[in-house]
Amino acid sequence: MGPALFERVVAGVAPLAEQAYFHLLGEPLAHPRFAEYVGLCSRRGLPVNITTNGTLLGGARAEALLDPIVRQVSFSLHGFIANSAGRDIGPYLAAIFEFTRRAFEVRPDLYVNYRLWNLAAADEAANAPIIARVERAFGVELKGGADVRWRKGRRVAGRLYLHFDTRFDWPSLSAPPNAGRGTCRGLDDHFGVLSDGTVVPCCLDADGVIALGDLNRQTVAEVLAGERCRAMERGFREGRLVEDLCRRCAYIARFARGRAASSGTMLP
Repeated sequence: MGPALFERVVAGVAPLAEQAYFHLLGEPLAHPRFAEYVGLCSRRGLPVNITTNGTLLGGARAEALLDPIVRQVSFSLHGFIANSAGRDIGPYLAAIFEFTRRAFEVRPDLYVNYRLWNLAAADEAANAPIIARVERAFGVELKGGADVRWRKGRRVAGRLYLHFDTRFDWPSLSAPPNAGRGTCRGLDDHFGVLSDGTVVPCCLDADGVIALGDLNRQTVAEVLAGERCRAMERGFREGRLVEDLCRRCAYIARFARGRAASSGTMLP
C-alpha cells in the first residue's frame, strides 16, 4: 500500500476503530515504509497491533515496534517452525528475546506475545524445546499444557505471554460448503483493508473474494453502510451465512459459542 492511500485509510478508520492491526496474511516488517506508517498512526492517535514472524526484526523496524502508539507485538513462532526446514532456531529466537528485554526496559506497558498456533499439528513437537529456551531466557518455569478452549495465554514475565492455539485452514471457494448456518466476528469487531484499498469483512479474506468497497474512491463510512455489508451483518445476527466464502470457512465454527465485543481494523 502506498503512502497516499495508507494515510487516507488511517484518516477514515481513526474515528471509528479502537486499534489497527498491521496484518492481513502479509508480513508487515517487509514493507519499506513500515516505520513511517507507524508514525502516521501515531499522529492520528490510532493504536497499533503488530503480528510478525520476526525474521526481519532489527534496526529501525525494531525501534518502530517500540513506538508508544504500538499496543501489542505478536511473534508467530509457529511460522518459523513450519518453514525452517532444519535451520537453527537459536539466532532467530535470540533476536526476539533481545527485543523483548529491551521492551521490558523502555516499554513496560507493551504486550508481547509468542504465538505457537500449531497445537494438534504435525510440528507441535517442536514447541517443547522453544518453551525450554523461553524458560532459560527469562528465568521462569512454565508447567502444564494449554487447553485453548478456556485459556490460550500463559504469562511468562512482565507483559510477555506464550499464546497457544490450533492451526486453521484459510477459507477458499474450492473448499466444500457447510450447512450455511453460523455467525462470525467479521464486520462486528473488525474489517480488513487490502493493499489495493479493497475492503473485506474479515482478516481471513486475503484474496478479496468478498469485496465490499474500494477506499480509493469511497469513504470507510460509505463502504460499511453498503448493502453487501448490511446483508452480511443481518445474516450473522440471524445465524445465516449469506456469502459463499463464509459457507466454506472452517474457522467460523470457532464462533459458535458467542461473539466478542471489541473493534479494530486490519491493514496490510
